[in-house]
Amino acid sequence: MENLKNILLKIDGNGYKAYKQLRGNYDFKNFTLYIDYVQGDPFALPSKFRIRVLQAKAKFTSELFSNKSRKTALEDYISRAFDTSIKKESRGNRGTGNSGMVTIDSGKQEIIQRTSCVVNSEFVEVRFYAGLPARGRTVLGKQCLEMLTVEIPKIVSSSLFYHSLDEEEIKRHIELCEDQDYIRSILKENKLISFIKNGSILPRRSGVSDSPLPISEAIAFKSPPELEVTLEAPNTGKITGMGIPEGVTLIIGGGFHGKTTLLKAIEKGIYNHIPADGREYSVTIDSAVKIRAEEGRSIQKVNISSFISNLPFGKDTVKFSTADASGSTSQAANIIETLECRAKLLLLDEDTSATNFLIRDEIMQKIVSKDKEPITPFIDQVKNIYKKFETSSVLVMGGSGDYFEVADTVILMDSYLPHLVTDKAKEIIKNRKDLREIESYEDFRDITERIPLPSSIDPFRGRKKNVKTRGLNNIIFGTQNIDLSSIEQIVDSSQVNSIADIILCALQKTYIDGKNTLTTILDMVFEDIDKYGLDIISEFRDQHPGSYALPRKFEVAAAVNRLRSLKVLQVRL
Repeated sequence: MENLKNILLKIDGNGYKAYKQLRGNYDFKNFTLYIDYVQGDPFALPSKFRIRVLQAKAKFTSELFSNKSRKTALEDYISRAFDTSIKKESRGNRGTGNSGMVTIDSGKQEIIQRTSCVVNSEFVEVRFYAGLPARGRTVLGKQCLEMLTVEIPKIVSSSLFYHSLDEEEIKRHIELCEDQDYIRSILKENKLISFIKNGSILPRRSGVSDSPLPISEAIAFKSPPELEVTLEAPNTGKITGMGIPEGVTLIIGGGFHGKTTLLKAIEKGIYNHIPADGREYSVTIDSAVKIRAEEGRSIQKVNISSFISNLPFGKDTVKFSTADASGSTSQAANIIETLECRAKLLLLDEDTSATNFLIRDEIMQKIVSKDKEPITPFIDQVKNIYKKFETSSVLVMGGSGDYFEVADTVILMDSYLPHLVTDKAKEIIKNRKDLREIESYEDFRDITERIPLPSSIDPFRGRKKNVKTRGLNNIIFGTQNIDLSSIEQIVDSSQVNSIADIILCALQKTYIDGKNTLTTILDMVFEDIDKYGLDIISEFRDQHPGSYALPRKFEVAAAVNRLRSLKVLQVRL
């Protein structure tokens, strides 16, 4: 620490590049400070720091991180505690640009595996970012001295030692995460695709906030008696709520009665949630994927012939490619690409779907005959998808009762409360005289896997590698922009960081070699992540990758599939 003080006093008032002398590690007695990367100027990306506390002093017992669920939860908790301490102890901006700002990737409502904290039997480590203080491009050494030797030790003292934290709060955080993972693991054996605990608060505060609506304003969730199940979690014990069975489920109801709110809870149930989120026990199988229409996206050799065939001018739908997909072709491709990655639950909302892809009613069938209509609507394939792949579907539907005929479960939302109306829906269909004709009696066709060609996935712009991310929605990859705005289950910009570097990692390890299918490539990368941790995808592991959060294979595949330069080979049928 004395060395750090001496350097900062010596370079005070020098040009900003003098800060490069700080790189190294410094002993603060109770912890070690690592300065892994020093920014080039106050407007550049902030400098990268690590704090490491040996377990002999931190004293987090092995029971707190004895399995993957507990480890992820403890690391998540410590990152949040460090962030809370930053807000309390850090003065913040003290100069030009981001000077004096201290930040850590601490997450939002979800508990996701991150690289901002590492806990093991030897040490606790946090990775964070700081803007080194400057006025213009002149080093403010004394300001930096205060930040690093006064503020940082206070932040560390209140967040990285077990005795400084709330023991009951830590226990609750860890046990909740473990329970959510356990419930998710037993859904399949109970023939369920999702579970929502009675008393859950599903509505969010606003369209731009994922925080729960205050309890005083929200209606607590209550399962209809017919769908009520009780599951037993290892820590909480018996939990009662609504179990949504496998098969085809329809969510219906009037406008503003909670249909989409329920669907969103199901789609976000692939993640664990923090205490007091309201959706702590809203749990969905982890292979659930939200599907929507996506006009304008590019598609590369996807076999959409189970949905669309006999296009005008003989356009091939077995190897369908386009740079500007329609609503129906994009939604068809999205489903096939998702099935290619072995999804077991499709989630659709009519508000974000192409109407002609979902349904063709009996009146339209009488005017436009089947031989003039290339689209086989989803209503005529949804049961075939379940039969062939054991992939269930949940659909929000407010405008077409024709889906009653194919639904196994029909849930009516009335003032945010669910009611089971399957029998009533079936009775209506049974007594209806003028039914639409089924437009496909064939089995759903096999999924044609595809092999990405490495020459089409180029991270370079000229001679310089150019891989960047912009928030939740964009990856710059070489000369291409990958638009992720329609991938609704990405919840954190740190997941986008991971997606970009997973693609880059797969290239550099030659997993993308022109021989491996996309699913094989993803299996290989995620096997590495399981074995070595999320750090493994970083090019700069010596500079601490502190801003990764774990995505799923589905979101990585979605990014690859939206790369406009992508070229693939189809595996032979």
